[in-house]
Amino acid sequence: MLSVLRKFLFEEDDQTSYSEVQHNKDVDKKLQVAACALFIELAKADGKFTDEERNFVINHMKKCFNIDEEYAKELMELAEKRVIESVSIYEFTGEINEYFTQEQKEKLIENLWRLVFTDEKMHAYEDHLMKKVSLTLNIEHKKLIEKKLFVKSELGLN
Repeated sequence: MLSVLRKFLFEEDDQTSYSEVQHNKDVDKKLQVAACALFIELAKADGKFTDEERNFVINHMKKCFNIDEEYAKELMELAEKRVIESVSIYEFTGEINEYFTQEQKEKLIENLWRLVFTDEKMHAYEDHLMKKVSLTLNIEHKKLIEKKLFVKSELGLN
């Protein structure tokens, strides 16, 4: 999902200043927390955050950001604190909008749908939050539905 961003952030040339490298690492951490927070918000949308959903988020963060288990758990803790302190999802989607390409945002939506269907059903609150997230990420409704149907098909939930 963030491979282009990760390449940009970690393939600095020799002339990159320390402050630029530090800024890139700060941006990377900020995006990791924002993405993780969206997953947590969605996982909690139906009123419960199951172990299966928690494991999905941790494993997805490990895969997406190429991080180890310990760092993924720390990221989850930090993101959970940000979710508690946040006023709305706009805090997270705003950060993502600033740095993600349209393709990366669409991939994020696809992975959020995978989280929704970890329990093989969709709660009305999850559906509502997905519409809200996609709207704030400037994803067309048609693309949101396309990604939903793709994931359902992929998981054999037709």
